[in-house]
Amino acid sequence: MYEEVTKTILNVGVDDHEITLFENQYDLPDGMAYNSYLIVDDKVCLMDTVDADVTDEWVSNIDKALADAGKDKIDYLVVQHMEPDHSGSILTLVKKFSDIKIYTSVGAVNMMKQFFDEDITDRVTTVKEGDTLELGSHKLSFIAAPMVHWPEVMMTYESSEKVLFAADGFGKFGYKGAEADDWACEARRYYFNIVGKYGAQVQAVLKKAEALDIEHICSLHGPVLPENEPLEFYINKYKTWSAYEPEDEGVAIVYASIHDRGTKQAAEKLAEILEEKGVKIGVTDLANDDLHEGVEDAFRYDKMILCASSYDADLFPPMTQFLNILKIKAYQKRKVALVENGSWAPSAARVMKSYVEGFKDVTLVEPVVTIRSTLKEADVPKLEELVGAIL
Repeated sequence: MYEEVTKTILNVGVDDHEITLFENQYDLPDGMAYNSYLIVDDKVCLMDTVDADVTDEWVSNIDKALADAGKDKIDYLVVQHMEPDHSGSILTLVKKFSDIKIYTSVGAVNMMKQFFDEDITDRVTTVKEGDTLELGSHKLSFIAAPMVHWPEVMMTYESSEKVLFAADGFGKFGYKGAEADDWACEARRYYFNIVGKYGAQVQAVLKKAEALDIEHICSLHGPVLPENEPLEFYINKYKTWSAYEPEDEGVAIVYASIHDRGTKQAAEKLAEILEEKGVKIGVTDLANDDLHEGVEDAFRYDKMILCASSYDADLFPPMTQFLNILKIKAYQKRKVALVENGSWAPSAARVMKSYVEGFKDVTLVEPVVTIRSTLKEADVPKLEELVGAIL
């Protein structure tokens, strides 16, 4: 089936309920939405395709939408983004509609040559920022959006119905209408783990969007916006996230414990102390939880406490992986405190400190707390002192 964005703009995309990992790394407890938008006018235009795993259902949705609209073909395909979850069905569409013309960026054309054995460039028209495509009463204007989050990306504005087709912008994990749906939560996890490195580029596109009269944002993942909040809610979230500003006052407690003993005990005690003070917290166990939830919380809150076991005179690997991701995603503008555990030669704090000192505009809070093997009553005042210092 398909969904109406407006009477003439239809989402023929597919909700994938079977997928469990996005990009083979991000947990998907609620699947994933692959959106693809059909604009019905004198000329019929499709905005992007879908992942190859859901091609058959997508084609069925297209056939139903065309039949209901009294149309028998698609004239144009606009390719905004060449990542496989959006370009995976391009060849199917080309074979189904032999006269279809493709509009896309120069960068996307080059990627088509890499992704596809079949040469389809003879049907491609390259476009740049400011170029337009008229379908009848609908007029598309193309907007360059490089590095949001690939270099070839463009977005598209439809002026008659005031719709921004935002490529991966404003996307989220989860299928549309998931039972535990919360746009901000899963959009935040999506943004910081996938787009987070490119805050400056996102800010540049937001400035372009501010000049447009927008009533709907159509992302390639997730619901059409606005959903449950005014459109400004979603745009303001993106402004905050892309500026690397904290979204909430609170503390992300992120820990990596080898035996689920001493380091875990310290993290749990910190959570208890903070909760008693009425502080909002997020807790991530890097050895057992989705570490990308920890990345989300690290960027959400203005403070973070890292607790980790020492390992081979270095750092327990789950914490190393987490800190490497923060480094790649340009973590900044926060306060960070450290708790280490070591049974004979504590080394975790030294290694964590080397990462934290490399982050931009991050204040390392003293004291560093060292525990030995297990948390003891004598350690609790040191944790309380650390909490007082970071607050």
